[in-house]
Amino acid sequence: MALKYKIHDQQAYYFVTFTVVEWVDIFTRDPYRNIFINSVKYCQQHKGLVVCAWVIMTNHVHMIIGSTGNKIEDIIRDMKSYTSRHIRLEMDKATYESRKNWIMPIFYKAGRSNTNNDDFQFWIQDNHPVEMATAELMQQRINYIHNNPVRAGFVVQPEHWLWSSAHDYCGGTQGLLDMVMAY
Repeated sequence: MALKYKIHDQQAYYFVTFTVVEWVDIFTRDPYRNIFINSVKYCQQHKGLVVCAWVIMTNHVHMIIGSTGNKIEDIIRDMKSYTSRHIRLEMDKATYESRKNWIMPIFYKAGRSNTNNDDFQFWIQDNHPVEMATAELMQQRINYIHNNPVRAGFVVQPEHWLWSSAHDYCGGTQGLLDMVMAY
């Protein structure tokens, strides 16, 4: 069973999920979402990250990704490390962040209870990568990603959610990230 959720083929695309520990709703603020977007852009430009679909929700991110450069798991590790570190720094200095007195202890507690960390953990470790082995599976996951904000009640139409690739797929304006369209 453990082999099921690993990246085996570096040439394939994978559906991955990045979840904030304890499902903390951190991505309700633009500065934190922008840190994630900037990390993805950096990985696209410098590490070979290919993005086919994505959505940032309040406490997790779904993506369909591949690579033309570095190993996918290395890119994921670097993205998660960068965003964790920079969101922590942003939260420490943010005068607008009224929630830090209850959020930061959650991240410190998670870090102390995980032997892979020293004192702080932002993301849970599992990404649950699922290889997009068929066109049907790819289509199903893209629809799932784009409809996530609709199911959450944030918007009526997927393309109304700024923080996703639905803009790119609906034929409207280009979204926030460079995309490789899957269909």
